[in-house]
Amino acid sequence: MPLTVAIQMDPIESIDITADSTFAMALEAERRGHTLLYYHAGDLAWCDGRLTAPAWPLSVRPVAGDHFTLGTRETVDLAAVDVVLMRQDPPFHMGYITATHLLESIHPRTLVVNDPKEVRNAPEKLFITRFPDLVPPSLITSDPAAIRDFRAVHRDIVLKPLFGNGGAGIVHLDPADDNLSSLLEMYARLAPEPLMVQRYLPEIRQGDKRILLVDGEPVGAVNRVAADGEARANFHAGGRAEKTDLSAREREICRRLGPELRARGLIFVGIDVIGDYLTEINVTSPTGIHEINRLDGSRIEAALWDAIEARRRATIAA
Repeated sequence: MPLTVAIQMDPIESIDITADSTFAMALEAERRGHTLLYYHAGDLAWCDGRLTAPAWPLSVRPVAGDHFTLGTRETVDLAAVDVVLMRQDPPFHMGYITATHLLESIHPRTLVVNDPKEVRNAPEKLFITRFPDLVPPSLITSDPAAIRDFRAVHRDIVLKPLFGNGGAGIVHLDPADDNLSSLLEMYARLAPEPLMVQRYLPEIRQGDKRILLVDGEPVGAVNRVAADGEARANFHAGGRAEKTDLSAREREICRRLGPELRARGLIFVGIDVIGDYLTEINVTSPTGIHEINRLDGSRIEAALWDAIEARRRATIAA
């Protein structure tokens, strides 16, 4: 059954079509005969029980520099569309949280991917605390004394902004580094949230694996290897993509997460694994489709749309 799909995303003219997972999802949706609409998260409006957005009819094609065509922009009642893809990029701030509240007013009658309430309840670095035996030794706090105590035990540590993305603001402190106090002062000025502190995992030098899960099942993975002189392997930080397979430990991590993700309506999720440890669960706007497809010859976007269509049919049947 053809669907009407509204895509909530950042400006489409500025995306890199060779790396943007939302674009891959849009191409597959159009290939299946679905009708596409496109709008910006900041254009959502709730009035007297109706959630609307001024949206453009959208057509896409894999042609660099000429990858989309927009129709005439009109106000759309989002309760009247079949699926909303919530795909604007992090950071996860109050604007993002507000969008989840607004979209919750139409879900699940309109299927929002991912479930907006569960996106709100599962910020990347906090969601892993539900699985403490899968994660490296970790601390979440604003207390400098507690951070110093943690460092005294583990010596080699990583500091992470709790709601950052793309590797921004992540710092590795080896035992000889004397900048901890200055860094804590800087983080405190930048944001009021606690920090995440983790034991440094030297396995990062062999790569930080991104595993994509669709409806709780792993569908592909890519190993992200940090550039020379860089402690972060994120693609935004210059990491390169390498072909990889899942280890027994990584499959076990996926088995542990899968039922929880399915129950929460988190259809498309990207997890990060370093060595034997889960380090993040990405539910806001996961990426990695293009890199995995190129390396494996897969079509992850097809598996994703199979899952979305199945979830939509189940919603209608209920």
